[in-house]
Amino acid sequence: MQTRRIAVLSAGLSNPSSTRMLADRISAATTAKLAQHDVSVELDVFELRDYAHDITNNLLTGFAPPALESMINAVVSADAVIAVTPIFSTSYSGLFKSFIDILDPDALTGKPVLIGANAGTARHSLAIDYAIRPLFTYLHAEPVSTGVFAASSDWGGAGDQVAPLSERIERAAGELADAVLRRAPEESLDPFDPANYLGEGRSFGHLLGGLAGE
Repeated sequence: MQTRRIAVLSAGLSNPSSTRMLADRISAATTAKLAQHDVSVELDVFELRDYAHDITNNLLTGFAPPALESMINAVVSADAVIAVTPIFSTSYSGLFKSFIDILDPDALTGKPVLIGANAGTARHSLAIDYAIRPLFTYLHAEPVSTGVFAASSDWGGAGDQVAPLSERIERAAGELADAVLRRAPEESLDPFDPANYLGEGRSFGHLLGGLAGE
């Protein structure tokens, strides 16, 4: 049986959070879809709130503490990414964007991504397509066609009855599974090599030099 690794990013701020609930449901559905093709899945699940201070320090200094460095390499070397963020002020959360900002611009090139988002009301559902999808497209990732948005009502009996949350998750999970199956497995990256997340030809000195000029 083949094994693929999927990195799961949850940008919820509370614990527990509906963001993490959505990420877990998407992850479970994707794992089940891949199992149908005799592919097992290793999930690396990251709560960005646990790395908030390290992310801020990385933005300010250009240095990633060991825990954050390891997490970045896990995301970069994964076969696919499931990224779920709450919607604040009609767009992704600041914590979510801050994490994206510390990645090398080419780190997600060609990587399948399933986008999830949640908010209090369904009126924010278009944020996936006008805010989050363009972000991953800019990074040259390959977001699957179906994004999964969950409003508070979707967790109860008053959600969308035409396209229930469970059906949307199944459809998106199937698309991500198909994208993973089409790609060769990613090679593991050395978690101690800063070039893996700084990018080719870049160094800490180069990065600090750039910061000094800002």
